[in-house]
Amino acid sequence: MHYLHTMVRITDIDASLRFYCELMGLKEVRRIENEKGRFTLIFLAAPTDLEKGDGEHVPKLELTYNWDPEEYSGGRNFGHLAYRVENIYDFCQKMADAGVTINRPPRDGNMAFVRSPDGISVEILQQGEALAPQEPWASMQNTGSW
Repeated sequence: MHYLHTMVRITDIDASLRFYCELMGLKEVRRIENEKGRFTLIFLAAPTDLEKGDGEHVPKLELTYNWDPEEYSGGRNFGHLAYRVENIYDFCQKMADAGVTINRPPRDGNMAFVRSPDGISVEILQQGEALAPQEPWASMQNTGSW
């Protein structure tokens, strides 16, 4: 068995690409426009995964955009996405500076949660050992659900 991808439905391509690519750092590796099916599929991968192989053979996130408007609820009901970062504090600061709410701050220097523009929970984990607790994260409370 070989893991291929996780699919999440999105409602705004530009907002989603800003979140996943500009802020999280994923790279677009493939896009499919299906006029007959009236949808767009955008496949993203983490840069470190891309270093291990071409875009077709690495784990991916599939963003599915249906051209006909649909309302999605309960983005959390499938679970969450998880990504490892080099410095969780720097990553969370970048997200916060861009206006993303840190739902579960990295108080422990190891784990945080944010949400995509479509309400998908994204877990952020520190690479290697947890960083020493530091402010403002150490005393920051949870915001919303994650």
